[in-house]
Amino acid sequence: MPKQPPLNLSRRERQIIEVIYRLGKATAAEVTAELPDAPTLTTVRGLLRILTNKGHIRHEYDGPRYVYAPAVSRGAAGSSMLTHVVSTFFNGSPANAMAALLGSSGSKLNHAELDRLAELVDHAKKGVR
Repeated sequence: MPKQPPLNLSRRERQIIEVIYRLGKATAAEVTAELPDAPTLTTVRGLLRILTNKGHIRHEYDGPRYVYAPAVSRGAAGSSMLTHVVSTFFNGSPANAMAALLGSSGSKLNHAELDRLAELVDHAKKGVR
């Protein structure tokens, strides 16, 4: 089944994926134990099946149980999601996305983070020439 767009996830599906990324791999019971206001184990199993069909997670057998793991690394998933957000909400402009991020009230960057951003900008300028 083809992978769905990255934003096509319910709140609960996002919570489940976050648990699986945090734990690295997990059974349905382990996922359920980590969820806030957890639904029933049957509901979690159903959501895990949906996430598998969407291509976000994969499973393998461990005796009588399925063990779930991310289908792609957290970094690759984050890059895919960010590319989708930039394309959808910022007209494909990384500069506009960064300006929005840096201009938001919750963005308090320390000197090391600002130095890292300056390094990335300098590196990108060298690649343009």
